[in-house]
Amino acid sequence: MGASWADGGKELASWRSPLPGSVHRAIPPLPIPLLRALAIGLLLAAMPLQAAAVLRVGVADGSQPCSFRKQGSWSGMAVELWQRIAAQERLPYVLVARESTASLLEATRRGELDVAIGCITVSPERLGSNRFSLPFQETGLGVMTLRSRLDLGVSLLQSLLGPDLIRLLLAYVGLIGLLSVAVWRVERSGSKPAAWEVGRRRGFALIFQVLTTGPGTNTVVVTARGHSLVFLAYLVRIVSASLLVSYVTINVVRGNQDLASRSVRSLNDLAGQRVAVRPGSVSEELLRGLNRSGLQPPIQLRKLMRVPDADSLLAAGAVEAVMADDIQLDFLLQQLSDKRFGLALRDLNPQSQAFALSPTLNDASVSRINVALGRLKRDGAVSQLRRQAINGW
Repeated sequence: MGASWADGGKELASWRSPLPGSVHRAIPPLPIPLLRALAIGLLLAAMPLQAAAVLRVGVADGSQPCSFRKQGSWSGMAVELWQRIAAQERLPYVLVARESTASLLEATRRGELDVAIGCITVSPERLGSNRFSLPFQETGLGVMTLRSRLDLGVSLLQSLLGPDLIRLLLAYVGLIGLLSVAVWRVERSGSKPAAWEVGRRRGFALIFQVLTTGPGTNTVVVTARGHSLVFLAYLVRIVSASLLVSYVTINVVRGNQDLASRSVRSLNDLAGQRVAVRPGSVSEELLRGLNRSGLQPPIQLRKLMRVPDADSLLAAGAVEAVMADDIQLDFLLQQLSDKRFGLALRDLNPQSQAFALSPTLNDASVSRINVALGRLKRDGAVSQLRRQAINGW
């Protein structure tokens, strides 16, 4: 037991197999560096795996349909998108509430948050000081206003009295006119409309009226071919009426969603008006840029804490317009039963939207987030979430 390592080596070298006929070989001693490496490997293998870092994910309320609180839990397009990314990549995270997009970007830039989720616009001004993920959608800005009753009436008339309606009515009148001529010729030996007491002109007008409206067909035709023409006129009336109802319905809806105010046709028309924007938003920066360019009188900016408050501000007369992302204003209009609200301008300055990332977030996590985001975008998940957002969660 007290033998040295060298003695042990001699004992190993002189060891012989007790089995008869076996090959006698000496087992060389293991080098000390190799033994140390094996010991370190065993120690590392026995240590528990280090848990993955929990990501601090910032989110702001009041940005429907991208991110908002609903019955105490977070909902929205951006929240759902992030949850799918985290589930696919097995990223542990905790949601941290912030007041606005501006506070999210500031906290992410300082390293207080690892990720900021929402429909965050990647503007040139933000690119210089913030880090972003792969863009997942593009959207523009819209201007929401309150329509007067005159604006509603004009918008409805413009949508109804269009060239399509005129063409539809002319086609119907033309077909009924041709059928009236056919009945006149077919009934020459039947009901003999040319010999009616009302005269030839009024007789033809009577046939045209009956085929147009329907009642009284038994008084103008007596032949089988005449009745066939009456039935054909009935089919024309049914098809034309269906097309007319569809046209009116579609254009009434389009009229409600059409331009809200005839006085706002461009951003310059907002001069001197009170416009509500979210603090630190791209909308605020755009309007401030217009004021700096020398617009007179300058646009009066008002604070909008939550996009769902836009209709209340407009109805109370606190502002003349509200400016925000198209997707947020479209979502709000879908929820409102009052059709006086509408978008006067849309698709202004379309830009990409993405998540904001902390500059201290490691490249491996950034790559995993971007790969999952690109995969979801390719598979149509982002488009599906956008449709759900517009239609309401």
